[in-house]
Amino acid sequence: MKTIQMTIDDKLLAEVDQATQALQTTRSAFIRSALQLALRQYAIQRLERQHAEGYARMPIQPGEFDIWESEQSWSES
Repeated sequence: MKTIQMTIDDKLLAEVDQATQALQTTRSAFIRSALQLALRQYAIQRLERQHAEGYARMPIQPGEFDIWESEQSWSES
């Protein structure tokens, strides 16, 4: 593990300190968790962008999924 130095706004630091106290954790652990969450969100956004770009390059064609219409029964039987 590495030690880093960072600059943070006073108001944001006060909010972090309140959260860490409520969660009974440290600033470092809280910030590590926040960074991990941000990286997961970034990965999801990247995958969603790739998905959208794929459909933009190869849009669904009319009738492409018609074969599955009989499988889409939502009746309560």
